[in-house]
Formats: sequence, C-alpha cells, structure tokens
Amino acid sequence: MRATLMALAVQLPALAAAPAGTAPPADAVRETERAFAQTMADRSFERFASFISDEAVFFGDNRVLRGKAEVAAAWKAFFGDPQAPFSWTPDKVEVLDSGGLAFSSGPVFDPKGQRIGTFNSVWRKEADGRWRIVFDKGCPPCP
Repeated sequence: MRATLMALAVQLPALAAAPAGTAPPADAVRETERAFAQTMADRSFERFASFISDEAVFFGDNRVLRGKAEVAAAWKAFFGDPQAPFSWTPDKVEVLDSGGLAFSSGPVFDPKGQRIGTFNSVWRKEADGRWRIVFDKGCPPCP
C-alpha cells in the first residue's frame, strides 16, 4: 500500500491540471480561432487583421498572398457587405509539444449554414504571447 501511495505521489504533479486561469494550449488556439472567425461575423476588419502574422502566407485559388499587408488587402473585400459571405469554426486543433506552433481545421459555411469548404490554418505563438495565423489554405469539404 505504501509503495502504491508513493508511486501516486511521484506521478501526481505530472497528472495535475494546468494552473487556474491557464488554458491548455489546444484550448487557447481553439479560442483564438473562434475569435478570429468572430471578426468576420462582427464585420470587424481591423480586428481580423490583428490576428494575421507579419509573415503570413494565405493560399488562394489563383495566387499565394504573402505578408500581413497583402493578406489584409485581399481579404478586405470580404468585409464590404453587411452580411458575412461565409463563416468557419474549428473542429480539430493540435499543438506541438513545444507549445509554439499549432494547426487548426474545420468547416466553412455559406450564409445559409451550408458547408462549402474546409479551412486549414497554422498558428504561431509570437513573442508577445499572442497566437497569430501564419499559414491558411481552404479546400472543398473533406469527407
């Protein structure tokens, strides 16, 4: 019995939950992705741009957009109408064990709620502690 208790005592620190107020990395990235998507729903272009890394690379149908300025300029058109042209939500998030790079993916919907695609994004935890998107590529809906 004593050996079992000692073994548990040694393992407990490794099994303990994150400290109060600290979200596990995947949860933090998931919430960041949701906040990023909310900028489209809220029609807040400036807030949208704040999630984009200076080094971002977004893959479009016909070309690759490089850098925050080019990505923001191309995406500004999606913020012109009162209703968002699409929405998205993460359903998969994985973070490297080192905690500095993450992948998120999930469905993209048209304004009627019909699935029209899948987004795939790579996020990096930057020097200021914020997660910013560095790569983004959409595709048709995954099976």
